[in-house]
This record gives sequence, C-alpha cells and structure tokens, in this order.
Amino acid sequence: MNILHEETGAKGRYHVTVEGHEAEVTYSRASPQLVIVDHTGVPDALRGKGIGQALAAHAVEEARRGGWKIMPLCPFFRAQAMRHEDWRDVVTL
Repeated sequence: MNILHEETGAKGRYHVTVEGHEAEVTYSRASPQLVIVDHTGVPDALRGKGIGQALAAHAVEEARRGGWKIMPLCPFFRAQAMRHEDWRDVVTL
C-alpha cells in the first residue's frame, strides 16, 4: 500500500487511494513535538479492509521516526491506540 503524505503549514494528512477510493488521516501540528490527529476518513467501499488501521499504523511509525507524540482526538484513531499498547511510546491518551 502506497501511503502518501502532505503537509502545508500546521496541517497535514496521510492518504491512500485503493480501488479508486481515497482514505485519509488528517492532523494538525501543535508543536514540533506534538501532532493532533483529528480525523480518519475511509469510504464505505473500503470499510473492513484494514485501510484505516494501516493509515493509523503509518502515522505511528512516522511519529517514531520523527520523534514526536500523537494526541488522538479522532474517535477511530483513539480506539485503535487503546487496542495497541505498543503504540503508547508515541500516542498520548
């Protein structure tokens, strides 16, 4: 899966197109050390295929590489973070 990244100023997103449908995780950079994930959008056509999970996991790996923390305001991302104790090094609940 080819997950792409866009960032303009303090806003950014990770996104992917699968079967002609785009899914995304959006965030705001609160500081160089903190990203606030505010939305995960997966079209109905892609539900149940692990796309949202893949985007969330990608954001976690990017945070590890970049040395910042993630604060999940998005209910989906927060639920995923609660299921993955191994994300606690970068996700603040």
